[in-house]
Formats: sequence, structure tokens, C-alpha cells
Amino acid sequence: MDWLSLSPDEWSAVRLSLKVATWAMLASLPFGVAVALLLARRDFWGKSLVDGFVHLPLILPPVVTGYLLLLGFGRRGPIGGFLEEHFGIVFAFRWTGAALACAIMGFPLMVRAIRLSIEAVDRRLEQAAGTLGASRMRVLATITLPLSLPGIIAGMILSFAKAMGEFGATITFVSNIPGETQTLPSAIYTFLQIPGGEAGAMRLTIVSIAIAMGALILSEWLARRATRAKSGP
Repeated sequence: MDWLSLSPDEWSAVRLSLKVATWAMLASLPFGVAVALLLARRDFWGKSLVDGFVHLPLILPPVVTGYLLLLGFGRRGPIGGFLEEHFGIVFAFRWTGAALACAIMGFPLMVRAIRLSIEAVDRRLEQAAGTLGASRMRVLATITLPLSLPGIIAGMILSFAKAMGEFGATITFVSNIPGETQTLPSAIYTFLQIPGGEAGAMRLTIVSIAIAMGALILSEWLARRATRAKSGP
């Protein structure tokens, strides 16, 4: 069973993937909730355009998304150059860039799940709370978001799972640097390019499947708990 033992480089890819996926999920969550609220509860000119822009990463080839990130957030890009000069923040060819790419690729899935959950909340409950004197923020915090919790959890897990499997945008934006930007998909790709690398690719494939199944099971368990809590005893 030695072939199942992960090497230090393989463990590094696993840890980096978990780190990147977790940060991508957490960093995009506030924006995902805000955009989902906007699309679910507001009617405005250009709403379809905003909705299309949010879902654009699902339509574009991932390599195109990675290239656009490189143009915008690279060291010579307008956003990347500004952040590096004024705040010392660098995304290109760093793990932070991998997290940014994964967050953008998983953002449409997160927004869609949260939006559908918010749209399922009975607006009469929100209106009743408003007539009783509750502010919009209080209604949001005590009614809308708690009732939308199963969808929020589902969106978070979808974003995490997408980040764990992201390859095209990540390798285009931050390359495939062992220990710095080499995530699980990149490591599997590297193993497949070298003679005798099939065993390493298989080990990391098994790890990827295990993590994905664990995330799905955890999502289902959390969603059921949230639904039971919402329904009451």
C-alpha cells in the first residue's frame, strides 16, 4: 500500500488546495450575499446585464478568465500595479492569486444558490416585521438571512467545490509553481506529463474525490440542520 502514501510535495498540493478553496469561499461570501440580495429583491434598469455579468465566468473558457485576471491584476495591470504599489498586495504567481481566480470562478454558483433561497423566503414575513417597526437591516439579519441559510450553505459548498477543482483560470493567472500555486488539479496535470507519474496522479485523484464527497456530505448535513432549525420543533 506504499503507493497510497503521499509524498511531501503531494501533501503540499493538498494543503494549498484546501487553503485556496477556503479563502476563496470566505472572501467571496459577503459579496455573494450582497449580489444575491440585489438580484432577488430589487428591480432596476440593467438587472439582466448585471445577472449576465455575474454568470459570465460560467460561460467563458476558464483560460480567458485567467488571462483577463492577468491583465487586470498582474504586476503591470491597472489594479494589480496599484495594489502592489500602495498596499504591497501581489496576486500574480502567488497563492492569493489562485484564491482570487477560484473565488471568481465559483462566484456564479454561490450567487445562484443564495438568490434562489432568498427568493423562496415569504416576503409577507419581511413586510410584517417592517410594519412592526423593524429596520431593513434588522429584517435582513433576523428574517431574510436566517430563512435563507440552507441556500447560503449550499452556495458556500458549491464555491468551495468549484475552487478545489479549478484549473484553467488558476494555471493561466498564477502558473503551476510547486509549494506556491500548485493546487491538486495542477499537481495531477503535472504527474500526467511525466513518465511513471500515473501513481501520483491516482493518489491525488482519490484525495480529490474524498474531499469532494466530504464537502457534499457536510453540506447536506448542515442544510438539514438549518432547515430543522428554521421549521422549529
